[in-house]
Amino acid sequence: MNRRDFVSNALMLPAVASAAQADSTHTSDSASLREKFYGCIVGVYAGSALKGPTEGLPWPEIQKRYGTVDHMMGYQDYHNGWNREPGTTEDGAEREKFMITAIIEKKDRVTAEDVRAKWLRDMKPEAAGMISEPFERILLDIAKSGIPASDIGRYCDYAGLVSMSRSCHVLGLINAGDIENAVQDVFEVGQLYQTTNSRGLQWAAITGIAIASATKPGATVDSVLADVLKGHPRIFTRGPAETVYTETFTHSNVLTEIEHALEATKKCQDFREMRVAFDSIYNGIGIPYAQAYASEVVTKGICIFNMVKGNTKEAMVSAVNMGRDTDCLAAVSAGISGALTGAGSVPEEWVKQVDYATTKMPVTCSRRTVRESADGVYNAFRTRLTRMRTYAERMENA
Repeated sequence: MNRRDFVSNALMLPAVASAAQADSTHTSDSASLREKFYGCIVGVYAGSALKGPTEGLPWPEIQKRYGTVDHMMGYQDYHNGWNREPGTTEDGAEREKFMITAIIEKKDRVTAEDVRAKWLRDMKPEAAGMISEPFERILLDIAKSGIPASDIGRYCDYAGLVSMSRSCHVLGLINAGDIENAVQDVFEVGQLYQTTNSRGLQWAAITGIAIASATKPGATVDSVLADVLKGHPRIFTRGPAETVYTETFTHSNVLTEIEHALEATKKCQDFREMRVAFDSIYNGIGIPYAQAYASEVVTKGICIFNMVKGNTKEAMVSAVNMGRDTDCLAAVSAGISGALTGAGSVPEEWVKQVDYATTKMPVTCSRRTVRESADGVYNAFRTRLTRMRTYAERMENA
């Protein structure tokens, strides 16, 4: 056991023990901890897939072409001629799969080095531009050089993107109920994709906080929002440069941006009203990945989660009809919702279609089913909890 594991395990024991108790408090209106893990991964995978061909389109164009998107559709991406099966996931889900694999195999929290090892073993170079973003081929080549894994993200040009924010749910799950260590792991593993302590990782920490909070026994939408708005010392929060908005608002810092967006959308009853409310706030164009910055996607994701009261299916449908970066938005909003309420609201045929499409993906790093992925992480959490209990008992009797 290294120093990091020793210290974090000792500090974390009461929190994870509390989260694990959720297994024995399952009722008709609350998901067990195992089902929260499953609901979270369903939200990420099925939400990413439900977007179909809508990614990058403004919402009026989505409405004109498809009406309301509420079923799986086939689509193309990256202009590579691959006709994707309905239910096919995309680059963000691939990132999550690497973290899932590392956690399942280690049966514990993971570091950037742990995940880099899975890149080197499982990432196919031809995946870049096929299922993953082109810049991920560059990161893979850098990873092969042997430099420290925590330095790799320094060489990615997109420090503020949603790359980690929409892919880090599993770090919240392996730290179920423990916000502190979820945040630490997001900042640690996220260095594979983004600069240490960058804005992108601060926004990713919000996703990690929400997932860890949602898995607590007795968690509610309000309790998750309270933990999100409480923030963390590593997240840039409020300060004297804060600017109050009127019709729009200045993106001065993480928590203020979320607070202002929640206020601006508090009367929205559905995604049709919410997407109009956000039109004057997030409308950037003309630069690479203009629609995929973490500030926009995570903020919208939190607001959707609040609006749908944690309903996983409604979060997916709302997100994919919002326009702009629909797949990442669905992963954030539905992943958080699923971690709170499970996947009971999601049609089973959607999950089956995602599993089927996974068998047809030519360059994916993992062909696990959604259930296999979720249960693998859940079992890793249980194994870790058992290890921590054994250690605590041994030391208490020392």
